[in-house]
Formats: sequence, C-alpha cells, structure tokens
Amino acid sequence: MKVLNYLIAAITGLIVLLGYFFPGTGISLARSPLLDWAVTLSGVAGLVAILNLVFHVHWKRIQDKHPRRLYSGALIVTFLLTVVAGVFLDPGSAGFQKLVTRVQVPVESTLMAVLAITLVFASLKLLQRQRNWMGFLFFLSVIIFLVLNSGVLAFSTEIPILTNLLSAFHRVPMAGARGMLLGIALGSLATGIRVLIGSEKPYNG
Repeated sequence: MKVLNYLIAAITGLIVLLGYFFPGTGISLARSPLLDWAVTLSGVAGLVAILNLVFHVHWKRIQDKHPRRLYSGALIVTFLLTVVAGVFLDPGSAGFQKLVTRVQVPVESTLMAVLAITLVFASLKLLQRQRNWMGFLFFLSVIIFLVLNSGVLAFSTEIPILTNLLSAFHRVPMAGARGMLLGIALGSLATGIRVLIGSEKPYNG
C-alpha cells in the first residue's frame, strides 16, 4: 500500500510539473483536471476544518461552560450570519462586500497595531539579551518604519531630498518581502522534490 501511495504521488507530481514545461501537449491537458481536483479538495478540507472549529471546539466550550464561552457564542453567531449573508446576497455583491469590509478593516487595523507593539517589545528584549549590532539594527529598523508609517513625516513631500530618502526607505520592506517569497518558493520546491523522490511521505498519514 505504501508503494502504491508513493507511485500515485510521484506520477501525479511529475504530470503537473512536466505540464508547465510542455504546454499544449497531452501532459498539459492531464495537468488541468489534476489541479482542479486539488483546488476542490483543498476547499472541502478548509470547509471541514472551519466546521470542526466552529461546531466542535467552540460549541463544546459552550456546553462545558468555559469561562470564555461568550466569545465562542459570538464566533458561532457571526459565522452563521456570514454564511447566510454570503448565500442570499452573493459574495460579489456590493452589500456583502460592504458588510465584510466594515468588520474586516477594524480587525486588521487592530491586529497591525498589536503587531507593531509586539515588534517594539521584541526588539527591546532582543537588545537586552544580545547587545550586538544585529540587535541594535533590528531595534532601529522597527523604530524607523513605525515613524515612517505613522504619518508624522507627511511634510516631507515639500522637501525633495527628504522625499527621495524616505522613498528609498519605503523600498526596503519590498526587498525583504521578495526575499521571503524567494525563500518560500525554494522551500516549497525542496519539499516537492523530497515528495517526488519518496524522501518525504506525507500521504502515509
């Protein structure tokens, strides 16, 4: 059974991989339904995970009279309202988008504020434990980018030299994001190769 699992995973992975290198061939045509199946299964798995979280974990908290059962109740009610609104209003409708945005934007803003405070606290802790140039550079970068994104330097648009300097600073996170994406891509590629050669066997459970 393990050999069969490996063969299915290896053949499927090779078909999908070769389909990108040989477009317009039979391999490319076989790749499309495989990707469609993967997307469908991923969506079903995500739905099962959400239902398990909502109706098993949080519903159990309510039944067990957990101290935070009110939050669990609010989560279940919000989930049901979102599902009903998505079914009757259609996810692409302006009303549904406005409803989701009015909830999502404040939540994202709050999370970003918490992240900013956490980064400052972590940089201070790092500077206390490791008094070296790396810790100081991390702390300094956190402070600089918090100041840049706070809107305090809005007057800099009237000073050309300062505008160019701040523009250069704003491009630094983009370089870091690209580096992270390259790292994720290389890690995914290495994991895929390990699955194809049978070194990694997540399909064995």
